[in-house]
Amino acid sequence: MRRLLASEQAGLVLVILVLGTILTALAGAHVDRLTGAEINNFLNSYTLIQTATDASFFAIMAVGATIVIISGGIDLSVGSIYALAGVATALALRALGPMGAAPTFAIGVGISLAVGLICGALNGFMVVGLRVHPFIITLGTMWILRGVAFVASHAESILLPDVLTRVAKASLGLGASLYPVPMLTMILVTVAGAIYLTQTVPGRHVFAVGGNPEASRFSGLRLWRIQIGVFVISGLTAGLAAFMGASFYGSASCVDATGYELYVIASAVVGGASLAGGKGSAVNAMLGAVLIVLIRQSIRTLHFDQNYEWIIIGCATIIAVVLDRTSASFTARRLARAAK
Repeated sequence: MRRLLASEQAGLVLVILVLGTILTALAGAHVDRLTGAEINNFLNSYTLIQTATDASFFAIMAVGATIVIISGGIDLSVGSIYALAGVATALALRALGPMGAAPTFAIGVGISLAVGLICGALNGFMVVGLRVHPFIITLGTMWILRGVAFVASHAESILLPDVLTRVAKASLGLGASLYPVPMLTMILVTVAGAIYLTQTVPGRHVFAVGGNPEASRFSGLRLWRIQIGVFVISGLTAGLAAFMGASFYGSASCVDATGYELYVIASAVVGGASLAGGKGSAVNAMLGAVLIVLIRQSIRTLHFDQNYEWIIIGCATIIAVVLDRTSASFTARRLARAAK
């Protein structure tokens, strides 16, 4: 128990539980028309899975973006990669025409991941080759990639085959109107990201580069390869999120994921990732995404003005950064006193 309470995730989990308790207490209840049982408006299977589904699409991207942030970079183009991957997948499947379920799924996910990989590699090569800060590069590609999606789709919403929607909305035996596939995908991506960062040598190299690039260079690490690699991972997660989102909603357009950059970076920062590099966690990024969605859910459930959503999320991001800096400063002073 002491080890659990001292873990990085303990604070976020506690905040989520407290917010969930408040929502449960204030959300009220309604009577189920079929069973006659009284059901809490928040604490029920439909709302909880829907909340996880809402979080899943940018939580998947947040895992990849967190890896970029740990390395000392930043990726503002994830929302545009999402839009372009979704549009490219929808256009390709429409051009190929009707196919079986397995080929449609394989081609769809393959195209989405390929677009994400190419866009991520493009970001990485420009950051390394042009020696321009990732903020500037990804700010530019954010506009370029969304513009390409706009031109390719002619600003239209393109339908995807029903077979993909049936897969994304499979109930997996949970009952009607319960769609756990996006949530399960989010969990699998988070587990994969956590294993990569904590249990593999390349993952430790990402922390090393973000913590001290010069020391990493003198240690023989190939910084250019690591920098390109983290952007490729970020692009892949954006492509996967695009495939899941387009399949779940049944269509793709150039305006998909507009503003997701805020949610993705906020999820990473609220989850404790340091924008200076060298610190972050895939699990915390997912929990940060869930917390942000709960904040949005609170605004809807408690019937507050939804125009305050951006204000609250922005304040939460600033508070998270301030608390992180305060904690780091406190730890540094404590270590300095211990050294004396």
